[in-house]
Amino acid sequence: MSVGLLDDNDELPDNLGALLVSGGHTEILSVPDITGDVRLLGATIDDAAGEAYDKVARLLGLGYPGGPAIDKAARDGDPNAFRFPRGLTAGKYMGSAEKPGSHRYDMSFSGLKTAVARVVETYEASGQPVPVADVAASFQESVVDVISRKTVLACTENSIDTLLMGGGVAANSRLRALVTERCNARGIEVIVPPLSLCTDNGAMVAALGRGWWPKAVPQPGLCSPRIRGCRCPRCRWVRRKAHLTRERVPR
Repeated sequence: MSVGLLDDNDELPDNLGALLVSGGHTEILSVPDITGDVRLLGATIDDAAGEAYDKVARLLGLGYPGGPAIDKAARDGDPNAFRFPRGLTAGKYMGSAEKPGSHRYDMSFSGLKTAVARVVETYEASGQPVPVADVAASFQESVVDVISRKTVLACTENSIDTLLMGGGVAANSRLRALVTERCNARGIEVIVPPLSLCTDNGAMVAALGRGWWPKAVPQPGLCSPRIRGCRCPRCRWVRRKAHLTRERVPR
C-alpha cells in the first residue's frame, strides 16, 4: 500500500488511512506511520475481495485472475439486475458510533459468493443461458458498495482525511470510482496508485523501503551491525565500539 504514498518531501500526509484490497487481504487501516504504526480498523472475516472475484469468475466461466475478467464483463451488465447480499451491514453488526456493533467496519463475502452460485445453478437447471454480464455487474456492485461504505464510515469516525488505496483489486475501475466518489463527498482525499503499480509487488516493497531505510528501523533478519549501510542507533554504536577496541564486529 506504500506505492505512491510519499510526497516529494518523503513525509506522510496527516490523518492518513489506507484501504488494502487484494486476493489475500481486505482491510481498512489507520496509518500514523507506514514503517511502524499501522492500526487495523476493519477487515473481511472470511474471503478476501480478490478471492471472491476469482471464485465468482470461475462460476461464470470467465478467466483468471477474476478481478479484471469480472470488471470487463460488468461493463455490459446491469448492476441492479440482481440484489445480492451486503454482508455485515445489518444493524446488529453495525451498531452506532456511540455503541459500535461487533463488525462495524468489518466485511464478509462468503455469503455473496454462495448467492451468486445459486443464481447460476438456477439458470443452468432451467436450461437458460446465464446472464453473465448482469451477474458480474450485480456481484461487483455488492462488493464495492460494502467496501466503500465501510471505508467512508471508518474514515469519518477515526478522523482520517486522506485515504490511500492499495492492492491488486485497487485496479478495479468500479471500486476506484465509487470509493473516490463517496470519500470526496465527505471531504476525504483519495490517493490511488497508477494501474501498473497496483499489482507490482516489487514496487510496493521498494516504496516501503524508501520510507523505512532513512529511519533505520531495526527489522528481524534485515538489521545487523555487519550491514554497513544500517544506520539504526544500535548498529552504529556496535560498529563504533568495535572500531575503538579493534574487536570483530558481531552479527
